Amino acid sequence: METIGDGPVRLPHLRLDELLGELQARLDAARGTRDRVHSLLEAVLSVGRGLDVEHALRRIIEAAVALVEARYGALGVIGPDGRTLSQFLTVGLTDEQIKAIGPFPSGHGLLGELIRLPEPLRLPKISEHSASYGFPPNHPPMHSFLGVPIRVRDQVFGNLYLTEKRGGADFDEEDEAVLSTLAVAAGVAIDNARLYEESTRRERWLRAGARVTNSLMSGSPRESVTAQIAELAKEITEARLATVSLPLKGGSALRVDIATGEAADDIRGLTLPVEGTLAGAAFSGREPVCSPGVAEDPRATEAPGAVAGLGPAVAVPISFGETAKGVLFLARGTGRPVFSEAEVEPLLLFAGQAALAMELAERRTDAEQLALLEERDRIARDLHDLAIQRLFATGMTLQSADRFIDHPEASERVQRAVGDLDETIKIIRSTIFGLRSRETAPQHGLRMRVVRTVGEAAAALGFTPSLRMEGLLDTQVPRAAADDVVAVLGEALANVARHAHAASADVAVVNDGRSLVLTVTDNGVGMPSGGRRSGLRNLAERAEHHGGHVRFGTPPGGGTLLTWEIPLPTGGTGTETGGTGPSGAD
Repeated sequence: METIGDGPVRLPHLRLDELLGELQARLDAARGTRDRVHSLLEAVLSVGRGLDVEHALRRIIEAAVALVEARYGALGVIGPDGRTLSQFLTVGLTDEQIKAIGPFPSGHGLLGELIRLPEPLRLPKISEHSASYGFPPNHPPMHSFLGVPIRVRDQVFGNLYLTEKRGGADFDEEDEAVLSTLAVAAGVAIDNARLYEESTRRERWLRAGARVTNSLMSGSPRESVTAQIAELAKEITEARLATVSLPLKGGSALRVDIATGEAADDIRGLTLPVEGTLAGAAFSGREPVCSPGVAEDPRATEAPGAVAGLGPAVAVPISFGETAKGVLFLARGTGRPVFSEAEVEPLLLFAGQAALAMELAERRTDAEQLALLEERDRIARDLHDLAIQRLFATGMTLQSADRFIDHPEASERVQRAVGDLDETIKIIRSTIFGLRSRETAPQHGLRMRVVRTVGEAAAALGFTPSLRMEGLLDTQVPRAAADDVVAVLGEALANVARHAHAASADVAVVNDGRSLVLTVTDNGVGMPSGGRRSGLRNLAERAEHHGGHVRFGTPPGGGTLLTWEIPLPTGGTGTETGGTGPSGAD
């Protein structure tokens, strides 16, 4: 201790307190820095734990808000166009606030500034920036702002936005450094999650392809395989709606043949024009067509209200070689990410399997029809060479024997038998003509057309109707009447699919020689009294055109019974000629 004169000299207490205070402040700062570095390391580990992209993005925002003590945080994912946001996740806003604010921002104003210039941006007051043009109604007040880009392999994936630092302070350089460090770790985590998601998705596509291939090789019907493809595509892409549309005759319109998922019942069976629709653009252009939001897209012409709540969509052509056989359409929910190129590419290949299913079904049908034509030709030849000749010989024998019969009643019976043989020969010849006629070949005959119409309706109905056919349908029903029968049957089954909510349906087509009767019965909810009947007027007009009528009733078990009946011309189609006399020989 220093002394001056006779007594000791003491250091001023004030100076010592200042030194101790400064030391304590530095210790607190070091402790705070240590704690913040520790929090940053924990945040980095946290965002890197998950392999699900959605969860990883949510963890990044929550970690960023905690690190810089912000009240609100958001992460905007930049869309494929590089100018707008395709996804926007928030922290700090309640569901009620989000609903009151309305649609999420798409990347304009201050958020768009970060997209155009992907560099850290720190503002004490948002409103002072030249790119800011205010907030929408019901938006909470926000003043301080800090934004940093997130890069994945040198490509800007999106941006982190933080606002309203707690305590009213401004974001400082240390906050910016911490958030930039987190953004680097976030980029690595997002890249890992995307790689894992892509590998998982490829594995699922491979398994789905194996299932479809197995169905194709086992000879499953085309409708069954196509429905399976739509369901698998919806599941893998996490879509809410999947449809398969097939071209109608002429190629100017598409019909939704398969629909699964949300609002499927309202869309199934609809006719879509090729011009001006998403599905039509994919069909005519032979390439995928994407939409960021189908509910607001004018190219979506589905039933009113059917696309409400649907967001990003993609229409993929179902092509085999240079021929487009249909369109696979998928739509996600609102707020979900748009379909990326990495998703569309395997989807396009998968849709090709649907085209393969259709091609195989057509080839199988061609082979079956060829075999059937050969069998019909053999039957016609046998009937002509064997049955008719034997009947003709029997008739000639009876005619010659009649000269030796003296009993009038016996002679009358013989003549009646000869007449019956003559009518039988006419029927057989008519049948032979039908078997050999091109217009009544399997692909053109009424029987085959009815079978095809019922089979095509199975996809829309969800079940296969029972079918009963009686009488000569291919030879005694005029072509114009047959066309109307097929049209009425298709319309009737479409009405059952759309309105009846039925679990079964029965179809019968009967020719009793005098009239042709088509009946369609279902066990659905029945026809409401005073309900809309404009769609049924066409059925009545088609019947009246042939001098017939249409009736509606209720079967014993409930539901609806449609009876469509028209008279047939006498003498069949006029092809039965000849008899048992010499002029009837062939």
